[in-house]
Amino acid sequence: MNETLKVTCKFHVARRHHGRKQLRDGTAADVPVGRVPRIARLMALAIRCNQLICDGIVADQSELTEFGHITTARMTQIMSLMSLAPDIQEQVLFLRRTQLGRDAIKEIDIRPIAQTLDWRKQRRIWAALKRSVEDTDESSR
Repeated sequence: MNETLKVTCKFHVARRHHGRKQLRDGTAADVPVGRVPRIARLMALAIRCNQLICDGIVADQSELTEFGHITTARMTQIMSLMSLAPDIQEQVLFLRRTQLGRDAIKEIDIRPIAQTLDWRKQRRIWAALKRSVEDTDESSR
C-alpha cells in the first residue's frame, strides 16, 4: 500500500507588471493574447450590478456608488449599458481582444446606442459601428 504517486502537469509562469510572476496551467500558447476591451468589462460590471440589485443584496444604484467609490453619474453611465438589446450585450461581452493600442470600440461610441429605446434601431446603429470599426481596422493593416 505504500506506493509512490507521481503527478505530471504542464504549467507556464507568465510575467506580469513590474516583474510579478503568475503560475498558469498549460503552456504559453494556451494563454490568451491581448486584453479584454474596456467596454466588455464595463458591460460585465453592469450585468453584475444589475443582478446585485435584483437579488436584493444592494438596495439601489446609489448604494453601489458608495461601495464602488464612484459618482452617481458614472454609475448611471455604466448601468445604461443594460438598456442595450440582449444580442448586442452579448456581442459586446465577447468582443475580440485588443492586441495593440487602443480598443476599437469605446464606451462613448456605445452611449448613443444605449440611449435609443427601439432595439431595431439599436441593431442598425450597432451594425454600422461595427462596419466602420472593421473598415478602419482593415485600412490600418
